[in-house]
Amino acid sequence: MFYLWDIIGTFIFCVSGALAGKQLKMDYLGLFLLALITGAGGGVLRSILLGDLPPVILTSPDYVVAAAAAVPVSMLFGNLWQRYNRLVSIVDALGIGIFTCLGARMGVEHGLSWWACMGLGMVSATFGGVVRDIIRNEVPLIFRKEIYATAALFGAGMVLTLDAFGAPSEVSLSLSALTTAVIRLLAIRYAINSSTH
Repeated sequence: MFYLWDIIGTFIFCVSGALAGKQLKMDYLGLFLLALITGAGGGVLRSILLGDLPPVILTSPDYVVAAAAAVPVSMLFGNLWQRYNRLVSIVDALGIGIFTCLGARMGVEHGLSWWACMGLGMVSATFGGVVRDIIRNEVPLIFRKEIYATAALFGAGMVLTLDAFGAPSEVSLSLSALTTAVIRLLAIRYAINSSTH
């Protein structure tokens, strides 16, 4: 199930990356590369930090397939979502929720302390987006006054807490990922940021 969630999260982030590339009018190759970097960036860094080498993206073609599939999805359905002012961030929120929880869980499996697990969850969820924004010549969301890293930390803490209380694995992961995404989406919808009083 971890693998399935990882692929789902990767695909969602790949769509986010492809949509970002579409806004810059990139060609198919550019969309694919930005999708792959966005989708796999957090997972690659997580693997490096944990010493799980080589990263899974180099041992399984599924992640490349996910990036390739994300490009036509962004091209076919992107126009339907143009009414949203912050399309990339909305799709991104779903990926944040999934990768946050997966990263925190991976930390637990490697025997890390709770605070390290939360940090690993945040890194897993945000690093791909950081690289995406740098390529787009934008200040990454994590460095702005956005409820972004905060949402990731909350989600990581939530999944760890539910796991500690013995909640079913899939229930705690699904609920925590959804809560993280909802926090992020509400922050976008109501323009809530870290400086809001």
